[in-house]
Amino acid sequence: MSGNLNQSVRRTITNTPPIVSLMKSSPKARIPANKKRNTTREFFSKQLLKNEDLFTIMLSFVLSLFLEQKQEDMSMTINDDIKQACEVMQRGGIILYPTDTIWGIGCDATNAEAVQRVYKIKQRADSKALIILTDSEAKVEYYVSEVPETAWQLLDVAVKPLTLIYPGARNLATNLLADDGSIAIRITKEPFSQRLCRQFRKAIVSTSANISGNAAPHNFSEISDEIKNAVDYIVTARRDKIKESLPSSIIKLEADGTIKIIRE
Repeated sequence: MSGNLNQSVRRTITNTPPIVSLMKSSPKARIPANKKRNTTREFFSKQLLKNEDLFTIMLSFVLSLFLEQKQEDMSMTINDDIKQACEVMQRGGIILYPTDTIWGIGCDATNAEAVQRVYKIKQRADSKALIILTDSEAKVEYYVSEVPETAWQLLDVAVKPLTLIYPGARNLATNLLADDGSIAIRITKEPFSQRLCRQFRKAIVSTSANISGNAAPHNFSEISDEIKNAVDYIVTARRDKIKESLPSSIIKLEADGTIKIIRE
């Protein structure tokens, strides 16, 4: 009886197809990979068509988050840039920065030693006065003993950057001034240089970033290595921006209200 049972079991095991064979023979055991992908694509395509409005909303939301993050990163970069530039100028250093006209060499306009370094970098005689930038009319009044009424009239109608030469300069490094005691001031409305002036809280020297007698650079790529190597900090803003920048108009004001056009 026992022998017959063992023989029966052996026959059953021998005649039973392997599990792998059963899996291979089963019509549901394997689906071609390309067919799976096509089926998945068809499924999601149908779902997207059914929920087209929802998909559009989700896509718009994701894009808005991306743009907000990018703007935040750019804002942080500009803030850091301005902070670094201000710290350098507070220590008496020289910066290279974009202005409302062309790229300029800048420093604290109240620091005579820093101003002297600017003359040296430009290889320019200090008998030639430099321009300073401010961000508001109130600061103009702080640096000029008495602002002629003509100045406000000219600033009101200006359609391009305007540098005005005022008589009776004060509260500035004396080697910035012309022999007659006048000072050239421009109120910048360009976003970066305006924020820089506002945060620094003092006037900033603004003179073209070139050796005296050479062509003034319109863009960062045109600034010579000699100038770049001579300054203490180079602002990162607007380095890649290419534009045809033009110098400001320059008008000299006299105490009696008369004007002289130096550069249109």
